[in-house]
Amino acid sequence: MTKPLADRRVLLIIGGGIAAYKSLDLIRRLRERGASVRPLLTQGAQEFVTPLAAAALAGRPAHTDLFDRADEAEIGHIRLAREADAVVVAPATANLMARMATGHAPDLAATVLLATTLPILIAPAMNVAMWAHPATRRNLATLVADGVRVVGPNAGPMAEAETGAGRMAEPVEIAEALAAMLIEAEEPAGFGVLSGRAVKTTGPLAGRRVLVTSGPTHEPIDPVRFIANRSSGRQGHAIAAAAAEAGAAVTLVSGPVAIPDPPGVTVVRVETAREMLAAVEAALPATIAVFAAAVGDWRPENAQGAKIKKDGAAPPPLALVENPDILATIAGLACGRPDLVVGFAAETDTVLDHAREKIARKGCDLIVANDVSAAGGVMGGTANTVHLIARDGTVETWPRLDKDEVGRRLVARFAALLVR
Repeated sequence: MTKPLADRRVLLIIGGGIAAYKSLDLIRRLRERGASVRPLLTQGAQEFVTPLAAAALAGRPAHTDLFDRADEAEIGHIRLAREADAVVVAPATANLMARMATGHAPDLAATVLLATTLPILIAPAMNVAMWAHPATRRNLATLVADGVRVVGPNAGPMAEAETGAGRMAEPVEIAEALAAMLIEAEEPAGFGVLSGRAVKTTGPLAGRRVLVTSGPTHEPIDPVRFIANRSSGRQGHAIAAAAAEAGAAVTLVSGPVAIPDPPGVTVVRVETAREMLAAVEAALPATIAVFAAAVGDWRPENAQGAKIKKDGAAPPPLALVENPDILATIAGLACGRPDLVVGFAAETDTVLDHAREKIARKGCDLIVANDVSAAGGVMGGTANTVHLIARDGTVETWPRLDKDEVGRRLVARFAALLVR
């Protein structure tokens, strides 16, 4: 069987962050898929991993110095910028992204990135606050507009004992994204690449950025127990897939699900409601934001660090606190609010009344309401009956449809709303 990166030449630029240790594993993952890897370490990267370690894993020397006498006698930075099939930057720190976005080239890595015309894939990694900072968001938008592909970051625990979006994508994810990028670069006319994914350059959402949330959240009680719901994620995933098919660059923020990722979509995986909010904020700006996830309304006030044991006494009380309201937070943004914000109302009774109240309270533009009681058969099922409620209270009810078809029809409606 042909390896997915057989005979591909990869220049791997390792940035100066704690996630640099993952880049050593990335070298191994790329090579086992058939690629040859040439490592380039920034000065900061060498504080975390050594050029010797990178060179040993790559099977060839690692590059570090812009003014290396041997390399630069032959204009080495230009050669590095051209003698590969792709450039991967992992980790792409906030500093390195800023240099790329502004064309600042004080070292070998930044100089190569400025000189190259090769496809570039970056795997951002930084503190959650740095990832969400407006400067980083501007730099990311510039890089995407310049054609740079992006994989991750993921949400989860950070080195600073914080949690949120900013973890570098796993080496396997980066290797898979690289293989997809190189295949997508060879796609026929009618396709392009945006945010690291192949997207159609035609279609009702061509050139648009769409954010979708999907699935449940898991709110930990202790390391083995959590509060959750029965959402399968099928409807949110179907919407994301339909938006990608319509030409959009789609970011899907998904809670824990057991279904495949939609094709052509950037997926950020989270566990809790707070992680989902952080990932959503990090994924902005977007033209359309669709909040299909069944986010837990509450979480345990004090999650235990060890498994709670039965000792014959009464069970301990479970105190709950309210989770952040992701839909209301994004719908209420004074700056950077998506043009169209869509919420979901999963109800078990008086569905339309609750949905009308929700759209007024949350401030979104459209609510997609459905009956998730046992009679509705929606959670875990493959079909859905939805009601579309507009801000003025008008309702449109669709017949029971397969969730994929619901996703396609919703995306068509969203596209039509944008051009009114």
